[in-house]
Amino acid sequence: MRSTIEAVGAYLPSREVTTADLLGQLSVETPLDLEKVSGVRARRVRGVDEDSFTLALAAARSALANSRYTAADLDVIISCSITRTRGADFCLEPSFALMLRTTLGATRAIHFDVSNACAGMMTGVLLLDRMIRSGAVRRGLVVSGECITPISDTAVREISQKYDPQFASLTVGDAGAAVVLDGTDGPGLDYVELNTSAAFAKLCLGMPSDQGPGVALYTDNRAMHNESRYLLWTSRQQEFLTGRGSRFADEGYDYLIHHQFSGPAVELIDKIAEREFDAPMPPKLAVLDRYGNTASTSHFVVLHDALSRGLLAPGSRVLLVPAASGVVAGFLSVTIGDLRV
Repeated sequence: MRSTIEAVGAYLPSREVTTADLLGQLSVETPLDLEKVSGVRARRVRGVDEDSFTLALAAARSALANSRYTAADLDVIISCSITRTRGADFCLEPSFALMLRTTLGATRAIHFDVSNACAGMMTGVLLLDRMIRSGAVRRGLVVSGECITPISDTAVREISQKYDPQFASLTVGDAGAAVVLDGTDGPGLDYVELNTSAAFAKLCLGMPSDQGPGVALYTDNRAMHNESRYLLWTSRQQEFLTGRGSRFADEGYDYLIHHQFSGPAVELIDKIAEREFDAPMPPKLAVLDRYGNTASTSHFVVLHDALSRGLLAPGSRVLLVPAASGVVAGFLSVTIGDLRV
């Protein structure tokens, strides 16, 4: 038996803010066309009554609405948010997973939080996959709510130079995403592997602002976006596939979902991957232009969007590739079953 994605859910706030809107609020003239260099035209931003918890809760309810299971059927809930806000409070205890369990009515589910930057949901899926394969649980929910645009608010206030480490903060958007996994003898997760390279850990850091109130993200974009970092994915997957006696082209991926962080960077990654794997890359699924970088939810927001647009037929094989602070790389291969959204 292996695990499968039994249901997918997502929630996007209704308010849209364009990149042009954000740049218009800066006190300095930007030396670059941020929309062109990032690929982000717009993003969704939380409403006045929305926070990380409400986004996660809405996504969880969306997934359960698409599932044959109810909350009471869940054996485990894994919350993977980077941001953990309820109102003005950043919550560490009780865990988000416990609060979601209580609100959803998942009274029999064990619960815990996972924090692994933008690879958080991928990490949650890896853990739940292993739990299902081992027989420890039968089914569970992996969920994240990312109210991350406060770093954009900070960047708008504090950017004071043409090349500023907070520029990447202007590409993020708020979203919630959730998946239900269960055991199957049919289509499901083919494999999921993650690896962390601490050598790059300081290139992208989220923390309280060093200039005033609020949270901030400081990114060394030049050092972050280079070939040595991108090879973390290709070298690890190449090693994995060699161990299976396979090659990238043999795997038959129908679609590829990268972390939604930069359109031009993703194009460069694909060129490097084609060289390293000696194979063309499959077509990409993306929502970057409409929703921006939604942190740990990004791959599953894309997956939900593709399903809602009828792009993924049962039997489609999709490769998800993370890119997270830490730095976390890896890959997740899944064969899509009969999912509805």
